[in-house]
Amino acid sequence: MADILGLVWAGVISGCLYAMGAIGIVLIYKSSMVVNFAHGNLAGLAAFLVFGFTAGTLGNMAWGAAVVLSLAIMVAAMALTYLVISPLVFKSDLTSTISTLGVGLVVQGLTQMVFGPDVVSLDLPLPAWRVDLGGLRISAYDLTVLGVTALVIGALYLLIERTRVGIAFRAVSANPFASRVCGLSLRRVHLFSWIVAGVLGLIASLLIVPTTFLSSTSVSSFMLQAFAAAVVGGFTSLPGAVIGGIFVGVLMNLLSFYVAAEFTNTYMLAIILLVLNLFPKGVLAVRGGARV
Repeated sequence: MADILGLVWAGVISGCLYAMGAIGIVLIYKSSMVVNFAHGNLAGLAAFLVFGFTAGTLGNMAWGAAVVLSLAIMVAAMALTYLVISPLVFKSDLTSTISTLGVGLVVQGLTQMVFGPDVVSLDLPLPAWRVDLGGLRISAYDLTVLGVTALVIGALYLLIERTRVGIAFRAVSANPFASRVCGLSLRRVHLFSWIVAGVLGLIASLLIVPTTFLSSTSVSSFMLQAFAAAVVGGFTSLPGAVIGGIFVGVLMNLLSFYVAAEFTNTYMLAIILLVLNLFPKGVLAVRGGARV
């Protein structure tokens, strides 16, 4: 029982990270119908920027200042990425989705050129605090992940539900044609979703790296599981991205412990195939007829 509780707890923590990655993917898809395969590479670049500004590669700043500067650079990078592929968004969903693969490769190559191919470490400035509760080990890192995830979800909810740009985002997600007829700028809404996704990618990457290592491919590999979370929850459901992330995190932990850890990618692909066959629109998709 202690093993199961520990695995579920660790799975929930990992699932929160998957959820933040999945939310970024879903935001972009809901607004522009583009599956952003460059999301992981862009998030990895964000983590490397923080590393570069704190480790002396690009500067020798305090951690907070490095995060703020990296955030500003990521906002510019996401805006530039959208501007590059925006002509394709209005021509073909498939073409624009494929173009994100090219963007991802360019970003990965740029990361290797600037920071090199070496594996580095990037830690959060957290206290080395840990407590055991009935065999369940809870650390300062765990509580930070839960707290940051709750803050991000709450802030995103207020942004989408209580602001004009959020209302515009919901309108464009529901009916792009009617939104354009009513005078909404689709490009501005798309740009909003890309920038917010970039901010979420930066936050997720900073929380991911302390559990593993930082390389030009580590964060993008981790984001593949965020992609699986988006598939489980449905690409049109933000709550589904959160539920899908936690589900994937817990299930992957249990399978890795009780079956075999070396087949992690196999489990992930099996989950994606199973969900796509049983629930093509995600497990939270609304079934039934439509109102006329």
